[in-house]
Amino acid sequence: MSMLSVLIPIALLFVIILCKKIPKIGGNIHAALVISGLAALLLGGVYNPITWLVSWVDGVDRIAWVMMLSIFGTIYAETQISMGTMDTVLTLSRATFGKSPKGLLVAIMISLALAGSLLGDAIAVSTVVGVLIVKPLYDMGLKPEEISATVVMGALLGSVCPPISGAIFQACGLVGASTDEASMYAYVTVGLAIAFSCVYASFAFVKIKSLPPELIPEKKAGQIFREGWITLLPMGVLILIVILRSGPWAIDIIADLYAPFINLIADIPIVQGFTNIILLAVFSVTVLSFLSAKVRKRGVVDIVKTGIHNVLPCTGVQLAAGFMLGAFYASGVIETIEQFAMTLNIHVLKLGGAAAMALVGMLTGSQTTAQSAIFTFLGPALISSGLDPAKVASAGAQIATAGQAMPPADLCTFVVAGLVGGILGVKVDSVKSMIRSFPGFFVLFLGGIALLYI
Repeated sequence: MSMLSVLIPIALLFVIILCKKIPKIGGNIHAALVISGLAALLLGGVYNPITWLVSWVDGVDRIAWVMMLSIFGTIYAETQISMGTMDTVLTLSRATFGKSPKGLLVAIMISLALAGSLLGDAIAVSTVVGVLIVKPLYDMGLKPEEISATVVMGALLGSVCPPISGAIFQACGLVGASTDEASMYAYVTVGLAIAFSCVYASFAFVKIKSLPPELIPEKKAGQIFREGWITLLPMGVLILIVILRSGPWAIDIIADLYAPFINLIADIPIVQGFTNIILLAVFSVTVLSFLSAKVRKRGVVDIVKTGIHNVLPCTGVQLAAGFMLGAFYASGVIETIEQFAMTLNIHVLKLGGAAAMALVGMLTGSQTTAQSAIFTFLGPALISSGLDPAKVASAGAQIATAGQAMPPADLCTFVVAGLVGGILGVKVDSVKSMIRSFPGFFVLFLGGIALLYI
């Protein structure tokens, strides 16, 4: 396959995504992915529609577990919202760390990051926890844009941190890397970005020396825990499962529990996505959550319906990405790129690819789009150059997320800025908010780059 046959589908992908003035399809990520895939198939000499369908099934099969995890993850998030888990986490953090203005802001960011890492959805965390913290931060003297930046840094950085990270799961699915290994690297680099963001925000945004009396927690952490421990139970079980299977003891409770089910469906295309251990762990704690009276009162139907409604846009992109991914493999695009990558200077490939992915994230405001558009071929190219797949996947997830959060089009910031403006009754400048949060996400970007060099 010639390089021209590779470049044309990629060029079409970029043009359709970035040129929003194209009639009907301009700026439409679904159309861009499908048209790019079709172009790759035709230029690769694959003309049989049956083969197209088979390649689509193959592409979706490669990321099936990511799609299923997205669906079950949003349903799990809805159960935690109903239980009041995030309220308990925030109150505990405030009682533990929030005795001073800087301490309160750090407590809020830690709560947001923890919620993001356990729900995997920055927008859900921003809206649920954000409602609780906007007024306290405003009373501390933070400007609306600083409040928005604080919420976005905490929630979005948390959402890319394991154990539940849609960005890392997607990256691993695209390159076939181990989620456990990729997550271990992310704990370090994303953890550093969160720590930096806490320090940065507390010194850059907080100007007062002491807290107003109404913001000082009345209850001690122990009392809060005793009153709300039941809301933390599913989250605690999920953390325990992750620790046991990733620690030196290597006890995989979920794999043992679901072994017969895993063996039954392991060879069935797409359905085998249900064999992913993290997905099964999330499913298990979701079932556990339905033992809560608050969750049962809301009802299974409403929770599942809301969760699926929230994840449908993401699932649509994943289906289109599956078509393009399968088409790229069937037509030989991936193989050609891998061979070409071996002739490039490795530093050009690393830095140029990272810059391209961050740029797409910046212009589209979506790490999902950045990964689908760039990492689909960049990831395999980096791996063919001798890099560790787990490091490549973790780096790709972080670079794409960092790009998303940078000005001028971050979707999460648009949502949060609107939320802050609505609560305070003021206009919030979204781009200024992105500029305020830029340092935290630049550190995340650097962490991703570092993984490509160590």
